[in-house]
Amino acid sequence: MASPYFADEALFSAAVLTLYLCFPLTYLSLILTPAPYGKHSRSGWGPNIQPPVAWFLMESPTLWLSLLLFPAGRHRSSPIALFILSLFFLHYINRTLIYPLRLRRLQISTGGGGGVPFSVLAMGFFFNLLNAYIQIRSATHYTDYDSQSWIFGISTAARVTIGLGIFFWGMSVNIRSDMALVRLKEQGGGGRVQDTTWRVVRAG
Repeated sequence: MASPYFADEALFSAAVLTLYLCFPLTYLSLILTPAPYGKHSRSGWGPNIQPPVAWFLMESPTLWLSLLLFPAGRHRSSPIALFILSLFFLHYINRTLIYPLRLRRLQISTGGGGGVPFSVLAMGFFFNLLNAYIQIRSATHYTDYDSQSWIFGISTAARVTIGLGIFFWGMSVNIRSDMALVRLKEQGGGGRVQDTTWRVVRAG
């Protein structure tokens, strides 16, 4: 009988491989067929779900699956793993809770809002399920934190510093982009009518 460790290791490897295989397939499919939401919204992709609900459901695995998996990691008490998890949560609390609440407030104030096809929701949910599993198991179980050079090595310190800089820069871009999109939706009536005007966001 195979040990649970090796069974989980096989699952982890399969999840990573699946995600890598999805990348080129997603790229090619989006070249041929634009994702059916927003300005490309069209019928035939399943029932429409209200955007705040769709966003919450799509991103939700990053929170609940992370909370389920973290206690099972062998590094669950590691300060480094806890720090990495805090960054992960910082980003996805914004994506899962704050942004959908902004969309909901927009719907209330404008009385409008389109929908997200269920198929798009399902694909987003699947991606975040894989992403959360890989990120959390890697950070809390499969990464080796035992080596002191991981913490005190000069090259590692440089990589961590650069990585943190990229993370916070990327998160700030993400938040500013969300705010710009919400402002555009407010100008367009929240999706109450079809708006075919092209707009270019400048300076945030």
